[in-house]
Amino acid sequence: MSRFFSEAPVTCIEDLRRLAERRVPRMFYDYADSGSYTESTYRANQDDFAPIKLRQRVAVDMTNRTLASEMIGQPVSMPVALAPTGLTGMQHPDGEILAARAAAKAGVPFTLSTMSICSIEDVAENTDRPFWFQLYVMRDRDFINRLIDRAKAAGCSALVLTLDLQILGQRHKDIRNGLSTPPRMTLPNILNLATKPRWCLGMLQTQRRTFRNIVGHASGVSDLSSLSSWTAEQFDPRLNWDDVKRIQDRWGGPLILKGILDPEDAELAARSGAQALIVSNHGGRQLDGAISSIAALPAIAAQVGDRIEVLMDGGIRSGQDVIKAIALGAKGVFIGRAFLYGLGAGGEAGVTQCLDIIRKELDVTMAMCGLRDIKAVTADILATKPAAAA
Repeated sequence: MSRFFSEAPVTCIEDLRRLAERRVPRMFYDYADSGSYTESTYRANQDDFAPIKLRQRVAVDMTNRTLASEMIGQPVSMPVALAPTGLTGMQHPDGEILAARAAAKAGVPFTLSTMSICSIEDVAENTDRPFWFQLYVMRDRDFINRLIDRAKAAGCSALVLTLDLQILGQRHKDIRNGLSTPPRMTLPNILNLATKPRWCLGMLQTQRRTFRNIVGHASGVSDLSSLSSWTAEQFDPRLNWDDVKRIQDRWGGPLILKGILDPEDAELAARSGAQALIVSNHGGRQLDGAISSIAALPAIAAQVGDRIEVLMDGGIRSGQDVIKAIALGAKGVFIGRAFLYGLGAGGEAGVTQCLDIIRKELDVTMAMCGLRDIKAVTADILATKPAAAA
């Protein structure tokens, strides 16, 4: 295990979560580790993996195993990508750059969020591998067009268009914590920051402390005071499939549609001409009471999996979760909170350790299910299947 971690050995993603909780300021840890309203969908994303059981096979050749695969035609060392997550650079200073570097070294895609702390240009200038860029649709369409053009200029190899954030679900913890970037110097925040010296020292050593994709790029947003009012009114509730086509035409490269949870929407996504869709409920941060991503996956894969690449996001905390999603029809998965825990726990080394944990668990699980190639995984490895996949 990495010598970066001074506590007990890190053996699983939960160990990284506990470390991150101790090392990241409360408002930013809570931002990552929370859902909307009662958080029922947030919990279901993870809990719904447990009833899915695997078939153990024995006395089969387990040598020469490979996890190598492809996501949207791009080679990956395992079918796992780092999801777009807002405020990643507040989990650890320069967090997006560090996560992108760890992903590149691991041979998996990194996806930069529109609401990142490090800008598109920051990441491109400090990494040597193409990354994916995630786009939110704002009312300011000129700004969106410029974002797309900036992503193209930076060499981003895919655009991930998020469709499920037209309006914001309420996240109670963010309200209670008074979430802001950088944090407001209230007494509770000052007291909490005093217990996070490593984080504070790192933040003092970087200039990347706000939404650098937005400040200085969006019309009328030149500083933090104008940023708050701009973001509050910019998410566009009018987003529709015509907008998807317009964005696709301007982008001109591989397009992934994120936020599909219903077979009817999956059908529209398949007809849109996009290369892939992501079965996702935004990590349980939008419609509380929606079904989990893993529960939604089989029906969507059955409906459109032969016409559009089906990916999945939500609740992945282990290699076992990855292989279950692959068995139920996903060609690859995204991890969000799992890599954020690693980042908060130990920066780039923590993200690397997160990916190493998932890779080893996935490899061992695949072998014990009697397979040597991740591309050979099907629902046959499952002892129990959701009704839609049976």
